[in-house]
Amino acid sequence: MTQAGAIRFWEWRRLQYDVVLAAVFLFWVAVTWPVFRPALHLVPLAQLFVLALIANVCYSAAYLAELVSHNLRWRQTVWVVGTVFAVLLETYWIGDEILPTLR
Repeated sequence: MTQAGAIRFWEWRRLQYDVVLAAVFLFWVAVTWPVFRPALHLVPLAQLFVLALIANVCYSAAYLAELVSHNLRWRQTVWVVGTVFAVLLETYWIGDEILPTLR
């Protein structure tokens, strides 16, 4: 597959990756609404924006996997494993780092 095909594959899935991570965040906010309510002002939202940017920079590691292996069958697996890892990391970060500071 060409470089343009690889970019098309990964960038389309970046949107899906962002939607999955946003859904996890919204789930946490909905479940812990009374605790999260005070955090919904400018500074914490700016911090969350920075974390979202970091998550997208980490997503770019997929391009390293693409350079190492041109095996097209593994692309989907790499995407799924990376997305699950990001969800687990996000869940840990919210549950263990953010929520305790809000209580």
